[in-house]
Amino acid sequence: MGQAIGSTISLAIGVALSPLPIIAVVLMLTSERARVNGLVFVLGWLIGLAVVGTIVLLVAGSASAGEAGTPATWVGWLDVVLGLLVLRAGFRQFRGRPKKGESPDMPKWLAAVERISPVRALALAAALAAVNPKNLLLAVAAATSIAQTSIPGGQQAVAYTVFAVIATIGVAAPVVIYFALGDRAPHVLGGLKDWMAHNNAVIMAVLCLLIGVKLIGDAIGVLSS
Repeated sequence: MGQAIGSTISLAIGVALSPLPIIAVVLMLTSERARVNGLVFVLGWLIGLAVVGTIVLLVAGSASAGEAGTPATWVGWLDVVLGLLVLRAGFRQFRGRPKKGESPDMPKWLAAVERISPVRALALAAALAAVNPKNLLLAVAAATSIAQTSIPGGQQAVAYTVFAVIATIGVAAPVVIYFALGDRAPHVLGGLKDWMAHNNAVIMAVLCLLIGVKLIGDAIGVLSS
């Protein structure tokens, strides 16, 4: 199980460092429903990752992703495809980065986050975790990586749970700061939000480059074995 957990840590960090969801959480924590929406968003994020992981682990298990610890060939090709898609996403992020002196363009849905209801906060978090292309690709890659180790189903579930918890640190950190710092939280969270917004494209591009190369490297190892 240690191998399964270790193989997904970098992917979990890639999910955790998602600037826009972190910005969304910070904005929610400035609203009247800060306490409820912040906690609900974290819960929704975990639910979104859990749904993706459950589906992929079941499918990969039925498709024999690994036998006696040896990954199936199709897993290698899947890693190639996922790696190329992640690299493409990183390239698009880098091309779309704001030029010097320009303000970064933020999605229109962020403007409504401060007025969002708890139910919609839950749904938004689940969507950002499970439907957002970058996070979806990384969650699929993580679940497939766990499945290919051929460990028992219960251990696979534990390994993916560890992945999901690490992947949630990014959106959970502002909530922890909010409850821990009290009156000082707005200043700290405001600085975090501004930094994330300004560096969103670069952060995403670098993450996608590193993770895309890792996935392709893993694929080469599988296909050459």
